Amino acid sequence: MAARKDADRQASAMGAPLRQRAFRRIWTASLFSNLGQQVQAVAAAWTMLQITHAPHLVAMVQTASMLPIMLLAIAAGAIADMYDRRKVAIAALCLSFSGALLLAAAAALGLISPAVILLCCFIVGTGLALYSPAWQSSASEVVGPEAMPAAVALYSLSNNAARSVGPAIGGVIVASAGMVVAFSLNAVLYLPILIALYLWKRQAEPPRLPPERLDRAMLAGLRYVRHAPPIRRAIGRTITMAMGTSAIYSMTPFVARQILGGGPGTYGLLLGAFGIGAVGFGLATARLRARFPIEWTVRGCSLLLGLALLLISVSRHTR
Repeated sequence: MAARKDADRQASAMGAPLRQRAFRRIWTASLFSNLGQQVQAVAAAWTMLQITHAPHLVAMVQTASMLPIMLLAIAAGAIADMYDRRKVAIAALCLSFSGALLLAAAAALGLISPAVILLCCFIVGTGLALYSPAWQSSASEVVGPEAMPAAVALYSLSNNAARSVGPAIGGVIVASAGMVVAFSLNAVLYLPILIALYLWKRQAEPPRLPPERLDRAMLAGLRYVRHAPPIRRAIGRTITMAMGTSAIYSMTPFVARQILGGGPGTYGLLLGAFGIGAVGFGLATARLRARFPIEWTVRGCSLLLGLALLLISVSRHTR
């Protein structure tokens, strides 16, 4: 009985942010936007593979999409603190939308090329790099500080759910309708989140201090990391793990085609497996944290990831 009450209480807490109309609208629109991004990821990588057959160019698709996040992470956080976060989020998504629209137009006009794909992916990635800190830091304004942990969990659930089914949907669309439809769908799915952010009437508090310069704000963030050993350790672990796993994600198109002999559907299925695993572990996180120390959980998951990568390197079968 007590366990059931505790589960009901956790479920109620998880659903608290969705009772806020603004958050519910933005979260739902974000889910569609995330799905569109996964569809574009499949279409861009597979199109690059089709027109070049060059492993380094296929890997560059992932690089072009993620490089802006590395380059702009600190600046994006400072910008989110310095300016109206709603306006920053809208401007950032408009930039991503322009990149997605340019990619769809180039595909429709037969102007697609490796340079166009990489440029458009970089533009989309730049917008997303600026958008994420602005929205994540403003979520507490929508749901309140008490519901913030649940809002973060829901935001993560949206990303992982899109990673689960988005690649599979993208693979089916590319195989059945072609890259033009896939790129166009991604562009269209930016519209709901732009509309949701426009309808959000943010109550901004007037600043009590004059605006800080961007370079000084970035230096302040770096100083904080320098004097926070736990943050430094977390960043070090993240970098180490990302360096080992990014190659697998970026080279999956070659695995799907040359090793498994599949098509875009197989590629989408492989990418979807990443998201399914993330969602499954996300649902089990609370139980693991209750039974094991966080450090042991992190170590165990890192070991499990290493074993999975070893199996991928020698496997020649999808199942």
